[in-house]
Amino acid sequence: MADTAQQARRTNGRWAGYWHLLLARMKELQREPEVIFWVFGFPLLLALGLGIAFRDKPADIASVVIVEGPNSQKLVALLRQSPEHGAIRADVLGERTTLDQFRLGKYALVVSMDDQGVHYRYDPARPESVLARSQVDDALQSAAGRKNPINTVATAASEPGARYIDFLIPGLIGMNLMNSGMWGIGFATVDMRQRKLLKRLIATPMRRSDFLLALMSSRLVLMVIEVALLLGFGALVFHLRVEGSLLAILLIGTLGAVSFGAIGLLTACRAQKIESVSGLINLVMMPMWIFSGVFFSYERFPEMVQPAIRALPLTALNDALRAIILQGAPLSSQFARIGVLALWGVLCFVLALRWFRWS
Repeated sequence: MADTAQQARRTNGRWAGYWHLLLARMKELQREPEVIFWVFGFPLLLALGLGIAFRDKPADIASVVIVEGPNSQKLVALLRQSPEHGAIRADVLGERTTLDQFRLGKYALVVSMDDQGVHYRYDPARPESVLARSQVDDALQSAAGRKNPINTVATAASEPGARYIDFLIPGLIGMNLMNSGMWGIGFATVDMRQRKLLKRLIATPMRRSDFLLALMSSRLVLMVIEVALLLGFGALVFHLRVEGSLLAILLIGTLGAVSFGAIGLLTACRAQKIESVSGLINLVMMPMWIFSGVFFSYERFPEMVQPAIRALPLTALNDALRAIILQGAPLSSQFARIGVLALWGVLCFVLALRWFRWS
């Protein structure tokens, strides 16, 4: 009898429940094929679509229309003589047709000429219209003999490391870690509560902390695959250069996945219905989608809100990933951002552990 009890203690040690829960969670994921698409396929499709949309390509050609009149051919001749003529496409149309086509957005600028000079009709709310006005005016002034007192040289930033896709890939990694952590854990927890599975688990000698840790740890396995897939996809398709340590990237990704897993647990610790937790998760994630610099830099926002933006966990994760991947920054230089992620993770996990409801 003593030998049997000693063997049971060896088999069911302190972490036996945790490992069984983690294994059960991984088996549950196998039964949800849609998870494969949303966790792995969707980020790759998003990266491919945005990468193609913002790929390296020749400069856009300004589409302008010249109002037909006595001086219309003179304007056409001046534009053809200018050094910028290759970046401007000019058509000549009657005044009524010209204005109609401009209103419909076919042309970015309307140009006419009379005894008083050259007239531009443009829409200041359309960036392409403002740009076309600047291009055409510069072209006409140069063709008319204007001399530039300072020689300038323009260089397009199209090499790896300075492109939009290089900025985008780390942001997509951070966004995906947030989405999978919060939806994968928050949604799964409430689903188990609705199916009365949590009531069955509470009847066992399982520790509450083991159950919550197992839920969070299940995302770490997926995290490694997510990070590897997106980085590999960026390197193969868009020639992304990873300047920093792969180990540092994985450590930051692990901390980010754990942090968002804890936030997901906190949102789901008392929610009773799928609809409730869905609203809470969207409420938490929406500010980070907007402010944390996934698709564009958060530096565009006013200076007064910058400290609050930098305190968001997704901002810290994206900034750390970009610093390591694009600049080769060492992990030791990211202590402030690591601290933000760790604080969010520990605080949310402690609160979730305290407030968690089994039914």
